Amino acid sequence: MKVFLRELEIKDAEIAWKWRNDPEVWKLTGRKWNNYVTLEIEKEWIKKVKKEKNSVRFAICVEDEKEYVGNVQLTNIEKESAIFHIFIGNKNFWGKGIGEKATKLLIEYAKSKLSLNEIKLLVKKDNKAALKIYEKVGFHIDNVDNENISMIYKL
Repeated sequence: MKVFLRELEIKDAEIAWKWRNDPEVWKLTGRKWNNYVTLEIEKEWIKKVKKEKNSVRFAICVEDEKEYVGNVQLTNIEKESAIFHIFIGNKNFWGKGIGEKATKLLIEYAKSKLSLNEIKLLVKKDNKAALKIYEKVGFHIDNVDNENISMIYKL
């Protein structure tokens, strides 16, 4: 299954707002959505983050179906580092290697377009699937606390 990244677009809100309201999608991310997210709220969020100078945000798409299945992004981009985030919102694509492929694509983007030295992330200890992907692609554990693991990728 071929995976590609494209710039996040306002029209993606028509799909993504539903993911934002699915507790199963968010339970292992460490993020909690306290309010119901409407289509309008999601559109406004996408408009806002597209203007940010210190982040890049992409839609994860599966070429076979040309389907938007999740998001991957680098935030808090500074001179040499950034923070990595990913989620697969379409549960039909969980466990199919999409997260690993999207992670590798974003690492390549960070190397070739952003000239970063490192990418950091925070993952819930319970998120075994994500931990496996991150270690497989080259992230290393930096720190561990009661709930989370900090990881780093040296470019």
